[in-house]
Amino acid sequence: MTTPAYFDEYENLALSRDEDGVLVLRFHTDGGPLTFTGRTHEDLPKALEAVSLDPDNRALVITGTGDHFMKDIDGPSLGEIFKPAAWEKTRVEGRKVLERLLDLPMPVVGVANGTATIHSEYLLLADVHIASEKAVYGDFPHPAFGITAGDGLHVVWEEVAGTARAKHLLWTGDTIDAQTALQWGVVSEVVEHERALERGLEIARRLAAKPALYRSLQKQTLNVNLRRRLTLDVPFGMALEGLTAADLAYQQQA
Repeated sequence: MTTPAYFDEYENLALSRDEDGVLVLRFHTDGGPLTFTGRTHEDLPKALEAVSLDPDNRALVITGTGDHFMKDIDGPSLGEIFKPAAWEKTRVEGRKVLERLLDLPMPVVGVANGTATIHSEYLLLADVHIASEKAVYGDFPHPAFGITAGDGLHVVWEEVAGTARAKHLLWTGDTIDAQTALQWGVVSEVVEHERALERGLEIARRLAAKPALYRSLQKQTLNVNLRRRLTLDVPFGMALEGLTAADLAYQQQA
């Protein structure tokens, strides 16, 4: 297989593919753990669209770098999200990421290689979810910034962990460890930290060996309810999130 041009187009996404057609998408900043930025937010839906259109991709593994999946965020880089036009850009990009993760014509294996307190929903939307023993889950930026978690976190955590648990995490900003996530049914397996990616790749290779039509249609079959929830509830959630983002400007003036 030749290396597609899109592999090298995204600043915070390292893409590589093995001979079995297993594509690894690894979040990073300058080769180290990711600091999530507006650029990351803008590039991810484009990358997922390119991944979906490449027939040589038979399965996808999503992971982070080092000991963190996503832990740090550069808030100002997201732009003036208190302005309607800027928020609409954020809203559209965020919706596309969620939809494209579920609409990929291939299985997705999420590997939580450590702290996942930013966009943990990317992992929870995976078809199989492996956690390092060092993994930590929660929602840092929304409670910290005073913005409602309407960008899909509210839907995905409720669907996977249940309403009471989702409310607790998203209200408080508290975190849970990998073993608690396993007890809650959030992850499929917890493995030794050094084996997390290896285990994710093992599973992805098994799934990549399935027939193409099966991979695509099984993906759709098992994600019908999540897709329905995202379609119905994320637009409303992001509208409310946008209102709290707009309120930031008035708080700064107070």
